[in-house]
Amino acid sequence: MTLISWSVIEYGSKYQSAGELAHVQGVIKWGTEYFLNTFLSEYDTINTMVSQIGSRGSGVPDDDFCWMRPEDIDYPRPVGVCLTDCPQLAAEMSAALASASIVFKDDSDYSKKLIKGAKTLYKFSESSISREGFKSSSSTYWDEMLWGGAWLYYATGDAYFLERITSYDLAERAGAFSSSGTDYGVFGWESKLLGAQLLLTRLRIFLGPGYPYEEMLREFHNQTGVVMCSYLPYFRKFRRSKGGLIRLSQGHLQPLQDVANAAFLAALYSDYLDASDSRGWNCGPNTYTPKDLRDFSRSQMDYILGRNPRNMSYVVGFGETYPRHVHHRGASIPINNKETCEGGWRWKDSNKHNPNIIQGAMAAATDKDDGFQDVRTSSNYTEPTLVGNAGLVAAFAALGEGGSLDKNAIFSAVRSFSPPSPPPPAAWTP
Repeated sequence: MTLISWSVIEYGSKYQSAGELAHVQGVIKWGTEYFLNTFLSEYDTINTMVSQIGSRGSGVPDDDFCWMRPEDIDYPRPVGVCLTDCPQLAAEMSAALASASIVFKDDSDYSKKLIKGAKTLYKFSESSISREGFKSSSSTYWDEMLWGGAWLYYATGDAYFLERITSYDLAERAGAFSSSGTDYGVFGWESKLLGAQLLLTRLRIFLGPGYPYEEMLREFHNQTGVVMCSYLPYFRKFRRSKGGLIRLSQGHLQPLQDVANAAFLAALYSDYLDASDSRGWNCGPNTYTPKDLRDFSRSQMDYILGRNPRNMSYVVGFGETYPRHVHHRGASIPINNKETCEGGWRWKDSNKHNPNIIQGAMAAATDKDDGFQDVRTSSNYTEPTLVGNAGLVAAFAALGEGGSLDKNAIFSAVRSFSPPSPPPPAAWTP
């Protein structure tokens, strides 16, 4: 949701020219309404929230065991409630509501409702971390705090959030100074660090707040540049398949979502450079241009759309050859068949094409040799996900025609300010 909102904020004119703006806003609102109903969103402080509906792996009828269309589900789906053990979930939901508040800024009442909910969730996340058991320096939730705080700053203009997200302590805990890790530079549902760094790089490029934020914003900007260098084919941080697909995920089971995310972020950064009249950025002694980043983004999206050794599109319904057995209950069961929990297994295990085309859904993965298993039960290849399609849509928006980057929409709540001057030097002593 946050990624989709981000793409709308940056490229609203493209969605508008494609006739999709109202559609995508409806998609986002479907999600925000769901989130607002998972906690007491009218309150400033909460001590619990719904973290999950449904269960899996229980060995009894559940969301893994049964193969049924959603509208036919008749087994119990328990509600999971979180008290203190989900700070990362609360922070990500805060980011989703805060970013959506900018999408709906013209609807003042709804935007304010979303901001209030975002603040409540962020406060809940902070309080969860401060309690016993959440004092580790692990980045598993600190990157979410950086991400959520960045979106709250843009949504509110409140300097408290800017001070929070430019603190050395938070950046260090979020892993901002650990660039040697194998997954550094991979943006996805498990790590929001790169997205947060790019968001704050945007702030430095277009507003340049200066002291006392400059030092950390410069660090985020530099780290963003390093990651963008690693995406280019001249560098070896990440491997590539023979067909040209970047292998961002070291052992992740569904890597195409990471590729789509990288394509979006690279294209977005190239637009930041263009909009700021920058000729490029440095990778060691060499300077690369915004075009280099867009070429990378296009190459990855072209691969996903069929320019690959198999000549296969990994987006269902696009092109002549695409996955016909995606791992999706609604797509695999004929529309007039109401199946029981176990009765649906015959459709899961069937070799027949899905009777329903889940138009636009992206498959999960190809392997390191550009191979693909179009088998419904091979979910690591054929399962479409919301998180995967979010990156896909965002990348298409960034690379598409019909509009340009909106430099100012994200700053709608950020007031002009004159940062304080740095402290004077110490008095000279002869």
